[in-house]
Formats: sequence, C-alpha cells, structure tokens
Amino acid sequence: MKILITGATGKVGSRLAKRLAGRGHDIRALVRDSSRAAALLGHQIEFVEGDLLNPESLALAVQGIAAVVHCAALFRGATPQQAHAVNERGAQHLASAARHANVGRFVFLSTGLTYGDNGGRLADEDDACNPVDAYPLSKLAAEKMLLGMEGLDVRILRLPFVYGDGDPHIEEVIPFMRGFPAGQRMSIGHHVDVAQAVSRLLDAGSPSHRIYNVVDDEAPELTALFAAVGQPPPDGSSGERAAAFSALLNGRRIREDLKFKPTFPRLADAILANAVGRAWPE
Repeated sequence: MKILITGATGKVGSRLAKRLAGRGHDIRALVRDSSRAAALLGHQIEFVEGDLLNPESLALAVQGIAAVVHCAALFRGATPQQAHAVNERGAQHLASAARHANVGRFVFLSTGLTYGDNGGRLADEDDACNPVDAYPLSKLAAEKMLLGMEGLDVRILRLPFVYGDGDPHIEEVIPFMRGFPAGQRMSIGHHVDVAQAVSRLLDAGSPSHRIYNVVDDEAPELTALFAAVGQPPPDGSSGERAAAFSALLNGRRIREDLKFKPTFPRLADAILANAVGRAWPE
C-alpha cells in the first residue's frame, strides 16, 4: 500500500513511518522542511514538502496515494489559535485534498484527552466529550469535521499517553505532572502497539467512519509511571489541574472489531523487555 504520513518527524509519526516501511508499505512523508527528516533517511521513505496550512501544496503529496495517516499536530506550547489552525483547519485541507485525489482511506490520529474530566471512569468511543484545553478541543473539532465528510473513508484512532521506543515522553511530562495525585491512573500505549493499531485500521475492510481507542490492558498509577524513569512520585499539589487528564480509555472496541492485542499489555511488561528507554525492534 502506498501511504502518506504527516508528522513523520514527530515522536509518534517518525516511529510509525519506520515501522510501516519495514512492513513493506511504500511510505511518503509530508514534511515542511526535508532537511529536518534526517532520522528517516535509510528507511526507504520518500519525502515531499508541503504545509497543512497551504492547501495548494498538498495536491502533489496525495497524488497516487492509497491511504493517508495523519499524525501531524501542534500540542504543548501552541496557542489556542495555532492549535485550531493546524489541528483542525490543517486536517480539513488534507482531507479535502485526499478526497479530490480519490484516496481510499484516511486514518486520523486523535487523542484520548478529547474525553476531558469524567472522574476517572472508563471512556467508550460513543461517550460525550468535554475537553477544556486547546489541543483536545482542536482534535475533537477535526474529528467531527472528518466524520461529517462524505466521499472519504475515515477511521479515527484516539491515542493514550504514548511511551517507549527510546521516546523521552515520560521524562518530559514529569515537570508538568509533578503536582498530580500519586494514585491517579493514566491510560498508556507503547509505540509498537500504536503501529499495530494503525496497521489494523489500514487493513480492515469495514466499517468506515468509526472511532477507536487504543490502549494497554492496564492503566498504571502515576507513581509507577514516574518510577519507570527513576523519579519520585508526584506530590498531589495540583489535583484540580489533573482532572482534565482523568479519563481512562476503554479498548474493548478495537479488540473486538480488529482483533487488536497489545504487545505490551502492562507498563511492567515493557520494563521487563527493556522496551521503555531503547528502540524496540520490529
């Protein structure tokens, strides 16, 4: 399958692009500046320059493509205006270009943060979403736009906190979550399992216009997540802020529909396999 991936220089996209290429797919990466894609060299990945905010630059990127995997997004550090411009309007530009080029499938990587504060309950894909921050608000707006678009086979994958594969994501989030309650649980997923989920969405014949959560079998307490990188537990000083991250993802649908089974069901399994701090082979 010839696949266009956006966000291929980011944490999720870079690892996903390499894995899909390693599985025999013909990968084209949309980048704003090909000089920033040095980490992807040697993986038989084609580069095409373009910008999600410049619709005219996307026509060449989607030409001859069978499927789009849209990973690109603005997250931490973006203003609300920037988040909505890239995450919502950019997705609309890319989806419109894909539909015009008769692309067969559009996989959109979204976030479990769209559920917002639900008191720590398991969140199903059909549950109401009440995010408060710009990032999940913009992703939710993009989801609604894509699901309402006719003439394009859309699949949406809501990601948990993604870790492993040499990604410093856990270390980077420690300062932000230092004040969260130590016992708060978090839905997580290893990069290898994000790639597995995307592959299953690309291969599945039906149904289209469907949302899936992807998540490990076990949501660890933040104390365990912090300990995985040698950090003491959080101190609970900003519990109110932590509420926006309280929802836990229910992964039943992707298991039942697509036979997904995580390679690392628990954080402890990834630690035991030494798959947290180093790249995990295919």
